[in-house]
Amino acid sequence: MISSDVTLDEGVVIHHPDLVNLYGCHVGAGSRIGTFVEIQRNATIGQNCKISSHTFICEGVTLEDGVFVGHGVMFTNDLHPRAVTTDGGLQTDEDWTVIPTLVRQHASIGSNATILAGVIIGRGALIGAGSVVTKDVPDYAIVAGVPARIVGRAKDAPVRRIVSGE
Repeated sequence: MISSDVTLDEGVVIHHPDLVNLYGCHVGAGSRIGTFVEIQRNATIGQNCKISSHTFICEGVTLEDGVFVGHGVMFTNDLHPRAVTTDGGLQTDEDWTVIPTLVRQHASIGSNATILAGVIIGRGALIGAGSVVTKDVPDYAIVAGVPARIVGRAKDAPVRRIVSGE
């Protein structure tokens, strides 16, 4: 289902529109959305992103342009989730605050990774399949594991030139 409050820019491709759940979100031009993807309200997908099947992008997540998200990736937006309040009543939107998450341009997230609320994944970073990202990832870092740790630097990282006097 694609709700009427979704903004899809020019050239967005959703391979099976009946097999996605999109509501209240924005998807940038040229992006592609796979089957069984859910993108919640107040999530933003940049231009030319690829969101693979079975991925969950919750409220508060922003993907900048050119981000790749593998199959079955899960984002979270709450570090202390609870079903009920301290008095035992069901929680409502007023009982918690969305913690935003940002994925910068050209980052890639491997299949079955989990991204905890509040992190920033740097430009060009690579998240290994199955990783659990619990803290910020620097630009062009390669991280893997549970919890994710830096294991290398992306091959397409710009070379920093050292200038005399720097």
